[in-house]
Amino acid sequence: MFSCKTENKKPDQPTKMQEVIAIHDEVMPKMTDISKLVAQLKPMADSTEAGLKYMRAMKDLQAAHRSMMDWMQGFGSRFDSDEILNGKELSEEKRAWLLEEEQKVIQLREDINGSIERAEALLKQD
Repeated sequence: MFSCKTENKKPDQPTKMQEVIAIHDEVMPKMTDISKLVAQLKPMADSTEAGLKYMRAMKDLQAAHRSMMDWMQGFGSRFDSDEILNGKELSEEKRAWLLEEEQKVIQLREDINGSIERAEALLKQD
């Protein structure tokens, strides 16, 4: 494993925690986009053949939004504010958790961006 203190990082390079938080900060503003797209899709989403594609896109967006909320709750239960915001050194267990959380937030970013792109493409078809 690595230690935050012994890592060979230049002072201007972000820590792993900063990298994970940066991904969160990149996609968090997109929660508003998701809400707007769901509102646009909702009137068109129904059980008809034509409406099912809108229903799927809406559910995809809602799942991405829920994933963000779940990730933030899980992340917040694993790390305290000093660790997240002030660079407090992590235990070996928490360093391992941080690597897990990095993979989760990378997947989350893909899910959010993908659901938005698919919904926008669907809405442009009309």
